[in-house]
Amino acid sequence: MAAHIVKAFDEDLAAIRTLIAQMGGMAEEQLARAIDALTRRDPELAEQVIGDDKKLDQFEIDIEGLSVRTIAKRQPMASDLRELMVAIRIASDLERIGDLAKNISKRTIAMTDHIPPRVLGGFKRMGLLALEQLKMVLDAYARRDTEKAISVWREDENIDQLYNSVFRELLTYMMEDPRTIGMSTHLLFGAKNIERIGDHATNIAENVYYLVEGHPLVDERPKRDKTSTTTYGTPED
Repeated sequence: MAAHIVKAFDEDLAAIRTLIAQMGGMAEEQLARAIDALTRRDPELAEQVIGDDKKLDQFEIDIEGLSVRTIAKRQPMASDLRELMVAIRIASDLERIGDLAKNISKRTIAMTDHIPPRVLGGFKRMGLLALEQLKMVLDAYARRDTEKAISVWREDENIDQLYNSVFRELLTYMMEDPRTIGMSTHLLFGAKNIERIGDHATNIAENVYYLVEGHPLVDERPKRDKTSTTTYGTPED
């Protein structure tokens, strides 16, 4: 990328990219710890995730503030303006990912019942896939790699498919044994949080594409979340 006549402009852009990288790294860490806390039933680790969420909030404030000041001072055009707008959008998605990781941790603390290994395994696979997608899309942003961004965009449906599987499994447990309703409800919300994290990674992928190509990705987003049409019945059905 060509240097600007005003050196301070390049310094502002570099500072914003650095903040995005730092915020992205922390969002990855928050998600990884939230998944680990739930699968290991570690309330202390979950509390750490909840407490550290404020750091991600501050990153978003700093990125938005610096981006807005840069727009006001430099009045950028074309690709420079896109970069600043995309930085604000990505920071917002990363902040939401942090909120969702915090929500998963709150569910971890609230759960006291035994979690069936099969359900726990599906939840962990979902979480690790979402974490992988987040890492890939942040790398796509750092490298301005539209191919990798599109790959993340397309693979979001894999998280949806896992969510459908976990959803059906938990419904079965609740119908077969009402005593599992409390545990299953917490896990349902936790799984939905992971599915939403995948959506935010997809948002970032779309913004990376827009940043590099100069126009939005117009294809319809692939989604396979079928839980809204799941039929509720009895275990004998």
